Amino acid sequence: MNFCTKKSYGAWIGLIMGAVLFIFSFWGIGFSLGEGDKVLQLLLYIPAYIFLAIYIYLLIGSFSMEYSIDKYGVLIHWGVRKIRIPWSEINEVIYVKGSSNLFSMLGASWPGYMAGLYNAKGLGPVRMYATHYEEGFIYLKTNKGFFGITPEDGNMINIIAENAAKEITTVDMETMPEEIKGENIREDNLYQILYRINIIFLAAFALYIAIFFPGSGAPNFIILLLVLAVALFLFSLSNAARLYQFSSAGGYMLLTIGIAVTGIFFILSLFEITL
Repeated sequence: MNFCTKKSYGAWIGLIMGAVLFIFSFWGIGFSLGEGDKVLQLLLYIPAYIFLAIYIYLLIGSFSMEYSIDKYGVLIHWGVRKIRIPWSEINEVIYVKGSSNLFSMLGASWPGYMAGLYNAKGLGPVRMYATHYEEGFIYLKTNKGFFGITPEDGNMINIIAENAAKEITTVDMETMPEEIKGENIREDNLYQILYRINIIFLAAFALYIAIFFPGSGAPNFIILLLVLAVALFLFSLSNAARLYQFSSAGGYMLLTIGIAVTGIFFILSLFEITL
């Protein structure tokens, strides 16, 4: 018996987003660095190709993710992996209701997709193979680890509980005390303001270069500044969310550094293009 994940455009969002980012990054490195910069090109291309390989692996998982149930247990299909959870290995079946406070320990996510090892405040560690977890998810505590899944068919949890001979426990995240659930970055106004300023600075930087760079006589190296600014934004965004769970001030600081560096790159491009 197969079960699809909750309907999501996450795989297509990941494909489009990844194509734009990596095509621009590889083009930008090659365009901005000439024959005399082979060493620097190599230093930038190596991590770029490594991240591309990891991203493709995650993207394949987003397109192939589904769940199934047979007489032996639950099977999670994700990319080239198949994770089998025998009925006898399931210890608890929990329905997590509402929006959870999840942060990555070793995982990746974008709108409509989440995969990897996460920590759910108030619940514990969980290996997520999910789409729209914000609407709730099934949390399976097993001897093989803790798993989070989001099937489209709401009856899947009843089938699991029946076959595993377990009661379904419901955890409502909306009623969980904040001191247990922790602060959520989506509900932190300062964090969201700093996040949006990062996007505004990056968009303004990209727009300025797109309008004024062609024919300005500025060096091609200016394109590399935009590539580095995009890479810094992605680094700051992913690590700020993780750091925030341990220190909100640390999360703010990392986002602020991202704004400052992008601002410096922007100012440098202004001088190069106008001179």
